[in-house]
Amino acid sequence: MMRVLAGLAAGLLFGAGLSVSAMINPAKVLNFLDIAGTWDPSLLLVMAGAVAVTFAGYRLVLRRDRPLLETSFAVPTRRDLDPALIGGAALFGIGWGLGGYCPGPAISGLAYGAAETLAFVGAMVAGMLTWRLARRAWPTSAAAAAGKG
Repeated sequence: MMRVLAGLAAGLLFGAGLSVSAMINPAKVLNFLDIAGTWDPSLLLVMAGAVAVTFAGYRLVLRRDRPLLETSFAVPTRRDLDPALIGGAALFGIGWGLGGYCPGPAISGLAYGAAETLAFVGAMVAGMLTWRLARRAWPTSAAAAAGKG
């Protein structure tokens, strides 16, 4: 129960931060991305704050033997760049640039009930489900994908 409450509190704090920083406003995000036009550099402060908190947070938290509410840390160990990672990052960037939303702010923005946010989240969920179905049809290992399995 504590894990659920901690997750809820973290999600609410994250959503509130996205709302306060205007990251849920696609026009603000698109202006940030429009370097040659109506560039709005204010989101640099949001990103700098996020990087600073993450940097300090990891340094403090990883000094512990284990997390407060789990038995071990779940820190990624892979460092390679595979086609799925590169393709996913490209699709994310294209979607962010076209729509002005990324998943976290879009979900937070649902609280405001804007039709465009609902449409974006619906399309995002449809894309996730489509990927899940397509992934079942493709080889699951790198060896199989390379024709060695």
